[in-house]
Amino acid sequence: MKVYLRVLHYVFRYWRHLMLAVVCMLFYVIFSAFSFMTILPFLNVLFDQYEKVTPTKTTEIVHENKIEAQKANEQLIPGNNLPDLKELFEQKLALYLNRYTKVQALQLLCIVILFGFFFKNFFAVAQNYYMAPVEQGFIATLRNELFEHFQRMSLDFFYGERAGLLISRVTNDVTIINASIAAAINSLFRDPLSIIIYLWVMIFLSWKLTLTVFILFPAVGWVLSTMGNKLKHDSARMQERFADITSVLSETLYGIRVVKAFAMEKFEINKFRTQNESFRKTVVRMSRIRKLSPGLTEYIGVIAGVMVLFIGGNEVLSGKDGMTPAQFMTFLFALFALMEPLKLFGQVFTSTKEGMVAARRVFEILDTPATIVNSPNPFIKNSFNEAIEFQNISFHYKTGEDVLHEVSFQVKKGEVIAIVGPSGAGKSTLMDLLVRFYDPQHGEILIDGIDIKNIELNSLRKLMGIVTQETILFNDTIRNNIAYGLENLAREQLVHAAKAANAHDFIMEMPENYQTQIGDRGVKLSGGQRQRLAIARAILKNPPILIFDEATSALDTQSEVLVQEAIERLLSGRTALVIAHRLSTIQNANKIIVLDQGKVVQEGTHTELLAQSGLYKKLYEMQFRN
Repeated sequence: MKVYLRVLHYVFRYWRHLMLAVVCMLFYVIFSAFSFMTILPFLNVLFDQYEKVTPTKTTEIVHENKIEAQKANEQLIPGNNLPDLKELFEQKLALYLNRYTKVQALQLLCIVILFGFFFKNFFAVAQNYYMAPVEQGFIATLRNELFEHFQRMSLDFFYGERAGLLISRVTNDVTIINASIAAAINSLFRDPLSIIIYLWVMIFLSWKLTLTVFILFPAVGWVLSTMGNKLKHDSARMQERFADITSVLSETLYGIRVVKAFAMEKFEINKFRTQNESFRKTVVRMSRIRKLSPGLTEYIGVIAGVMVLFIGGNEVLSGKDGMTPAQFMTFLFALFALMEPLKLFGQVFTSTKEGMVAARRVFEILDTPATIVNSPNPFIKNSFNEAIEFQNISFHYKTGEDVLHEVSFQVKKGEVIAIVGPSGAGKSTLMDLLVRFYDPQHGEILIDGIDIKNIELNSLRKLMGIVTQETILFNDTIRNNIAYGLENLAREQLVHAAKAANAHDFIMEMPENYQTQIGDRGVKLSGGQRQRLAIARAILKNPPILIFDEATSALDTQSEVLVQEAIERLLSGRTALVIAHRLSTIQNANKIIVLDQGKVVQEGTHTELLAQSGLYKKLYEMQFRN
């Protein structure tokens, strides 16, 4: 129930349009009933039932009904009163139609039918017109909240979830919720009222035949309940299979170079086919159950109709129940008209089960708290003045042992500090902690004596510029990638940053210069070009603290020279932490920190460390043994 109420909370944000849609639904039902009620007089005119009606008989009936109504404490017995009420209604209607000839009465009824169906369809269109903003607003709001929540989440959340699953939540799951809620709202205000009206008409015409129909209603309920439970289970499985497909697709497209380089196209095709086949089977199963539910509901209704045809037909032919052929046909029309809202109501019941499964999956994401958040009264820091201090830092990921253990060192303003060590020593993790992608389990990181946990996150990260080995670019223009996060930027500033990053020359050779689209993740550029754009972006941001995470390790010699020149320009007058595998790029660092298995094992300048017989000298000799 909580999930239902929570979903409705989103829907009721658009209550104005929703109320107008509901009003239109109600008028639609009213005019549907009005159109339906013209059937009886129409049939009576055709069957020539009104010739026997006279004003005198009508007056006598009214007088008799008044006497009956005045009897004190008399119980209302359907078998005695409904026929009188029914006859009174028909006599009143007959008295009115007797003013006209048969042809005139037929013309009048045709006009009334046209009038009723015009307004019925007018309000049906109006209801859809007002529901459209509710449905699309619901989708947009929920997707916005999911995307905003993703932006607030910490990195550990994304490392613990597949990208395809998260994409599926935003695309497929939200669409399923919307479809089920839209159907439920339409049905909730339309179908129950329609069912009540048609049932009332049936009871009005013959309560005995209506009771015969009611005997089969528990069977309808059992069908809906059984199908709904099966769909609920299969819906969860279907959404998981869809997430698997999305995940395989995104991973394959992202790693298409590796796929082709290793000639693994057939393997990836088979993997995708396997996931797609699993999804197909689940959807086929759900589709069959969905189609089976309304079919069974309708067939149960047909069984009821056949029973009515047999029992009611016998009574009409024998004249026992006093039903005229017109009344009996009207009863049949009401019965078969009742099947449609019953069938739609059954479909809504099953689709709502699917929607709530999707809603639970979406709310699981929205209810997952971010692990990295601002402190209650964070300090907004706009400058870096003295030093960065790592004090006894220990850290481990959720599933492993300590990646860092009791790490301590200081970075003074204006210093270039290099961090080296074998793979897995914890170098990149250390930088992630400084940017507060994660928080250490033990120890503190201080900037100008302030624990970074007490610094407002945005202001902390604005103090830093990051250039990593895996350059992150967006499917946009070169200009927008360099100026990422900056507005109203003068072209002169852009060009100056590009020149400082050794990027201006290759940019000017591109088809549209700075307005060239670079493709998904910058696929149209070489590795060195992408890296220089990232450096230009950092230069333009002009942060006081720079972090280089193996920025040249994946480049060829020529690109490395250009990138290294750009880095040296960028480092001028700034505080920097440089992670490097190529030790030749850090020989001029003010201090080198050597990490091994999460611990600081050496610390000093390049010359000092080479004079020691430690890990740094070993790494250096391995790189320059030739």
